[in-house]
Amino acid sequence: MKRTSFRTGFTGPQRSVRKFATGLLMMGLALSASAKDGSPSGTAPPASGTAPPPPAVKAKPAVKPKHWFEVGVASWYGAKFQGRATAGGELFDMNGMTCAHRSLPLGTWLRVTNLKNHKTAFVRVNDRGPILEDRIVDLSFAAAQSLGLEHIGLGQVRLEPVSLSDPDLALAMVAQLQMPVAFVTHER
Repeated sequence: MKRTSFRTGFTGPQRSVRKFATGLLMMGLALSASAKDGSPSGTAPPASGTAPPPPAVKAKPAVKPKHWFEVGVASWYGAKFQGRATAGGELFDMNGMTCAHRSLPLGTWLRVTNLKNHKTAFVRVNDRGPILEDRIVDLSFAAAQSLGLEHIGLGQVRLEPVSLSDPDLALAMVAQLQMPVAFVTHER
């Protein structure tokens, strides 16, 4: 029977380097397979038919989510922009609790706190501007009024996002509707 050889493209010294590297790799694999697993010596191997205990997994510490907030100057806009289209496509209502913010997603609800008098209002982002360079938010007239900024025009505020399930937001929305809040208590 005739023997066929295949050429690998390596000749002479290249072939011997390749053989050496292959041998070194095989030795490394063999050594790593026969290495101790780190268990203390003197322990008996598990009985046949039972699974080895699972490796100990270190619990990672719980990562606290970062709470985003922004502190800066707020201003307000009103009658001049009344009825104009906002970036969200709705008509601007200076009597609504809305605001303009450069980067937050449209529809985001914010808790805005006046840092001077600590009054708080909940507003929805529905516009992108106009916002001057030194300001972080442009509030509707109604939002500015609820924070006590309507006469001053500018104020130092803190912005925090809130979820729709926030109970303070729910109470504030009911208060804006000017409807009485009915609390149901169950007595036993």
